[in-house]
Amino acid sequence: MNTSINETRVILIGGSSHVGKSTLGRSFATQLDWSYRSTDKLARHPGRPWVGANGKAIPEHVAEHYRTRSIEALFLDVLSHYEKNVLPQVESIVHSHAFDLSTECLILEGSALWPEFVANLVCKNAVKAIWLTASDQLLGNRIKRESNFSNVGEDEKHLIQKFLDRTLFYNKRMRETVERLGFICIDVESVSMAEANLCL
Repeated sequence: MNTSINETRVILIGGSSHVGKSTLGRSFATQLDWSYRSTDKLARHPGRPWVGANGKAIPEHVAEHYRTRSIEALFLDVLSHYEKNVLPQVESIVHSHAFDLSTECLILEGSALWPEFVANLVCKNAVKAIWLTASDQLLGNRIKRESNFSNVGEDEKHLIQKFLDRTLFYNKRMRETVERLGFICIDVESVSMAEANLCL
């Protein structure tokens, strides 16, 4: 880790679904002996439109959410959810860990860490942030593998494809926003985790 990590108390890791945020976050937390949290647990939103490991059917409201909205509408809807329902909690968590020295240092990761929403939280050395990106092919392969895309019916494939398209749209817009704001963006296919450490 960079020597300035000694003054850092919170690291934010943003990026699209399936880009590797939780893997990197847990790795950092283990290396640093810090606490780890994901924004996924902070507020509910229509999740992944496929049958998970628990075998439960896709809830109808989740299927309807993906079935009836355009890709841009899905993107704007999830951003609105992040801003209204997740960001206030993120702000509270970050302030608590960054400025109260009695709390543990924290790795916080999640797609809800949209660059513009958390820009005011990234300050000097107390709070650092990176965003992860990947190629459309890598994200598509990961999502199709996890969702068992090859073995589901056409209706489910349509829902999964909508989720994938929203993910790719998010990833593209996120990269543009990170670049515009001058934040750190790491391509997970071209940078090792050791090199990611050096970026902070």
